[in-house]
Amino acid sequence: MGEAILVSSIFITFFWKVWSDNMSLQTVKDTSYFDLNNEINIPVNGQIPLNKDQEALQSFLKNNVEPNLKRFDSLKDRFDYLIEHQYYEDFIKKYDFSFVEKIYDYLNSQKFHFKSFMAAYKFYAQYALKTNDNEFYLESFIDRVACNALYFGNGDEDLAMNIADEIIHQRYQPATPSFLNAGRKERGEFVSCFLIQSTDNMNTIGRTINSALQLSRIGGGVGINLSNLRAAGDPIKHIEGAASGVVPVMKLLEDSFSYSNQLGQRQGAGVVYLSVFHPDIISFLGAKKENADEKIRLKTLSLGVTVPDKFYELTKANAVMNLFSPYDVEREYGKPFSYVDITKEYDNMVKNPHIKKTQIRARELETEISKLQQESGYPYIVNIDTANRANPIDGKIVMSNLCSEIMQVQTPSTVNNEQKYTQLGRDVSCNLGSTNINNMMKSKNFGKSVETMVRALTYVTDHSNIDVVPSVQNGNNLSHSIGLGAMGLHSFFASHHIYYGSPESIEFTSVYFMLLNYWSLVASNQIAKERNKTFYHFDKSKYADGSYFDKYLKKSFAPKSEVVQELFNDIKIPSQQDWEALKESVMKYGLYHQNRMAVAPNGSISYINDTTASLHPIINRIEERQESKIGKIYYPAPYLSNDTMPYYTSAYDMDMRKVIDIYAAAQQHVDQGMAMTLFLKSTIPEGLYEWKKGRTNKMTTRDLNILRNYAYKKGIKSIYYVRTFTDDKQEVGANQCESCVI
Repeated sequence: MGEAILVSSIFITFFWKVWSDNMSLQTVKDTSYFDLNNEINIPVNGQIPLNKDQEALQSFLKNNVEPNLKRFDSLKDRFDYLIEHQYYEDFIKKYDFSFVEKIYDYLNSQKFHFKSFMAAYKFYAQYALKTNDNEFYLESFIDRVACNALYFGNGDEDLAMNIADEIIHQRYQPATPSFLNAGRKERGEFVSCFLIQSTDNMNTIGRTINSALQLSRIGGGVGINLSNLRAAGDPIKHIEGAASGVVPVMKLLEDSFSYSNQLGQRQGAGVVYLSVFHPDIISFLGAKKENADEKIRLKTLSLGVTVPDKFYELTKANAVMNLFSPYDVEREYGKPFSYVDITKEYDNMVKNPHIKKTQIRARELETEISKLQQESGYPYIVNIDTANRANPIDGKIVMSNLCSEIMQVQTPSTVNNEQKYTQLGRDVSCNLGSTNINNMMKSKNFGKSVETMVRALTYVTDHSNIDVVPSVQNGNNLSHSIGLGAMGLHSFFASHHIYYGSPESIEFTSVYFMLLNYWSLVASNQIAKERNKTFYHFDKSKYADGSYFDKYLKKSFAPKSEVVQELFNDIKIPSQQDWEALKESVMKYGLYHQNRMAVAPNGSISYINDTTASLHPIINRIEERQESKIGKIYYPAPYLSNDTMPYYTSAYDMDMRKVIDIYAAAQQHVDQGMAMTLFLKSTIPEGLYEWKKGRTNKMTTRDLNILRNYAYKKGIKSIYYVRTFTDDKQEVGANQCESCVI
């Protein structure tokens, strides 16, 4: 995948130093496995020597892992040592030790093996527990799987065995913070990221900055909504022109993330969101430009824009758009700017003489967004009305996270002069995990697999206690939200001779995510029934009144083509009668989880699963990565062979509408969002887009505008990065934040 998806490492607990930087394991100087891996990039008789990757894998296991893996006389001795020396919590006391031995016997009997050098290297470099002096590995892959299963099983032997079964067969992969930290004594959080918001006063701004510091300290990427803050030139204590706007707050946040950097191991990471109708939108975007004044230029803080339907209407009409003072809007409507429906109230706000307005041509702003996306990959785009139309929960979605896939309702907090909450709002933590599509399609019981995953993720949300930010703690406690996603879509297509973006691929994607939706609903309903407990305000949701299920009762989402029917031949497809029964059960017993699904941009977990990341197409058939002081590592696309090669079209050589179509097929079943990236070339291949006929073959802002509008019309909730491959073979927007790829 070329310089493709950077590995997720921000979550890796700061108690451990990156092995490849320190190089202190006994045989790390023997780097023959890197040399073998690098030979993949040297064709032999015009062929890619994939056998060199397998030779590198075997050399790495033999010359690095085996001599450096600490041995114990027995399994009991191993756990005694790890608990006594403060490496593990004593989580095994919840089980009879004979069961711990049983789960190990089962895992060993499955004969797990890594399928690529990259998979093994990533696991041992980033996930395997090491001695404090960094001299020995204390875990194999089976040890880490067992640790996850026993920890998240929480004393339930059946659940622990089921979790072990799902992870060892790589049908399920917990997100990096969960997979890495499960069972460890010195650990970070299990949570991937957080969403917080500020309201328009100095107390909440101060609390927001402190929250960003605290959340970054514990290893999470942070999304922050600034749309409620008054604009530059708005009054302070009735003095006109006194407010400085959002940019100085953005600088404070960037500095906060730089300071709170996990004991110097890596930078904190955050994204700020602003409404496209905020008067500071131009200066907001300008702060990310390369030629911005150093006093305001943002080097590491990510940017996102929330875009309501009205913006698309105004750009289509080539109309003048009004930007509204959040200070005035809040006083007229009695609620923060983000919570006002701009599409619905736009004309009323235009007519309201008490609301100050700034005017700009909508298409000029649209072009500014495209220019910045071409230059930097930012801003992320959240189609906020699209997200709220599909939202079955009482309340409003006002922002997203560092990867734009988390979309949950929030409520604002108020803080007094003592920095205490006078009204505790609801903010968000991201409890994530991913299915591996290739292996899930081999599951003997798809529904049981999903239920196991939901129960493992339920442990994470139930035991997440982010007390340093009470609004996040409150939101999590009320919502019990999780985010089950998927990875490996392109590799599944290639291994089954299906072209990415073909009608069969779109149909498959819809059916797969319909199944995830159905079985996660079944699992959440069962947990609610067992516990006699639902998420907060379930009774006000579209689940409670049954309307959520209408589309599944009016239309069948079962596979229709022979190709897709064959793929799902051994998997139960719920009938409309099944959906009707589920509807009745949900209306009667409720759901435990407010939110259940989200598709994150997988990083290192896709490597150790030997699969392609998320739902994206690959970038290169042989991905080249620069690994710190080690050098380059080459990673062949999963299942790559002469047989599958024609089905591995690079994202940069693909019509991006195919990517949008795939994500749209999944989105109709996903209650939250998906981190969809657009991949563009500065010089577009001939014939890739029909609207380029007779025009320049250079990528223009108009082309980006067309694609964003196409995504909006297809029901896409968000666009993550826009990555551009330039004529000098550089990627713009490729350095995506490490804290959000799970």
